[in-house]
Amino acid sequence: MVKIKPVFLIGIVTLSAIFYSNKVVAQNTSKSESKVSTDKNLPFNMPKVQVPTFKADTLNIVDFGAIPNTEQLCTKAINDAIKKCSESGGGVVMIPSGLWTTGPIYMKSNVNLHTQNGAYILFTSDLGQYKLINSYFEGNKVIRCESPIMGVDLENIAITGQGIFDGNGSKWRPVKIGKLSNEQWKNLINSGGILSKDGKTWYPSKGSFIGNEQKDKLPKTPTIGNMESYKEALRPVMVSLVNCKKLLLDGVTFQNSPAWNVNPLMCENVTLSNLTIRNPWYSQNGDGLDLESCRIGTVTNCRFDVGDDAICIKSGKDQEGRERGKPTELFVITNCIVYHAHGGFVIGSEMSGGVRNLFVKNLTFIGTDCGLRFKSTRGRGGLVENIWIEDIRMTDIPTEAIRFEMYYFNKSAVEDPVTGEMVVEKVAVSETTPVFKNMYFKNIYVDGAKQAVKIMGIPEMPVENIQFKNMIVKSDAGILINYGKNIQFDNVDLKLSESGISSRLFNTQNINFKGFNTAGEDQVFLVGGAITKAITLNMLNRKLESKDVRVLESIKNQVKIIE
Repeated sequence: MVKIKPVFLIGIVTLSAIFYSNKVVAQNTSKSESKVSTDKNLPFNMPKVQVPTFKADTLNIVDFGAIPNTEQLCTKAINDAIKKCSESGGGVVMIPSGLWTTGPIYMKSNVNLHTQNGAYILFTSDLGQYKLINSYFEGNKVIRCESPIMGVDLENIAITGQGIFDGNGSKWRPVKIGKLSNEQWKNLINSGGILSKDGKTWYPSKGSFIGNEQKDKLPKTPTIGNMESYKEALRPVMVSLVNCKKLLLDGVTFQNSPAWNVNPLMCENVTLSNLTIRNPWYSQNGDGLDLESCRIGTVTNCRFDVGDDAICIKSGKDQEGRERGKPTELFVITNCIVYHAHGGFVIGSEMSGGVRNLFVKNLTFIGTDCGLRFKSTRGRGGLVENIWIEDIRMTDIPTEAIRFEMYYFNKSAVEDPVTGEMVVEKVAVSETTPVFKNMYFKNIYVDGAKQAVKIMGIPEMPVENIQFKNMIVKSDAGILINYGKNIQFDNVDLKLSESGISSRLFNTQNINFKGFNTAGEDQVFLVGGAITKAITLNMLNRKLESKDVRVLESIKNQVKIIE
């Protein structure tokens, strides 16, 4: 079994640690403030992000009975220090260098939990330490286990420093056989746990097995009391901060989470900087960062290497998300690297409360399954609009560099295996109809992908008003659009490694190619779909010939070629 190998420094608590001052913390806060003062250059009105500040008073967890480098739990010592710090008017709670084993940590207002270099905080594998509570997961209110780090209705809080928080996720997560090599799978089975009936999924405990594989045995009306026997299946997010204001996470590493890793929910004034967020590549629900129904914040200089989506923007699921009515909005996300993930930057699929006014710049994706990923489905509802994404680099993307998918987990939408055309029945627009519009992509560079751009809209609400400008993409296949409207490609250069059709357009309206360039194709454009209208084609330094463009006979008058 492949596991994240923690590296930590084991040593005695030094005098310099005990008499730690708040100078470094103050410097970190100052840096965060400087990074968010660029709102004048944004395409929307961005309020100044309020960054928390703290008194210099410092409490050391050692003084509350925490003992490093043993299996003795430090839960009480850490939480007692946090509680006293908060009740005394706030300040810093310091975790020095060393290995600290603990149960859930409860954050409190006006406290900066600061970790020294060499501090390794390992959350206990004794799942009995995590009580069942009413919580949230994947956009809905649910019963889950307590998160390793949690806080509700707090203000002016931070987790900072150079320490590592390890969620001990392997004690919680199921593992699918296809994710591991034969030798790894054999070692995992030999470690204990229970296999699914088909032998394709390993569960770490009986409770996890029953909660996932034998759901008919679960109580019809779940309560905290009657779900206790199955709590191992109710995996928590690792960092759960709900309805908090003025939140700073800076410098630390969060790794090996039971489910999602970092999940600010309904928070305001959020500053995330210099974080390392890691999960094993095979981790089930191993998202990196899930910003959900949050407003006003920045994500800067973070590194992701995870088992699911990396930087995820969400706002609740289906009716519950729509009734919550809290969009994720007014965020600036810059200077981040994603080494492994399903999607590098993702909006959805739980976006029923809406997403708007995001500025995303200078991201690098290295081998992520998909690059820029936007996903939803009928029934979600929600409006995603006013998204600016620029200066993005990707390499070795095994699916699409950019994908819009309005049929997430919906198997009714089928592409023609030859042309890629989708014919989908139109339904009435309602509050459950997802809307994606007004999105602007600029300076996108892709060195290797299966496909450059794929847009799968729905006929009653096409993906609308999308601009792609200044793109250079090396990929196997080019562009495929089903049910799009008002989409512009300006100075886009495709370099195809496999022969075929560069751009395929079906059931689309008002599509404009300006200064388009492509190489490696057999044919440049295929235009079809009975409702297609107003297609304009213009090449860069190239005259389109009849063999380059094939158009469905009934819509030939809707396609205009501009020399």
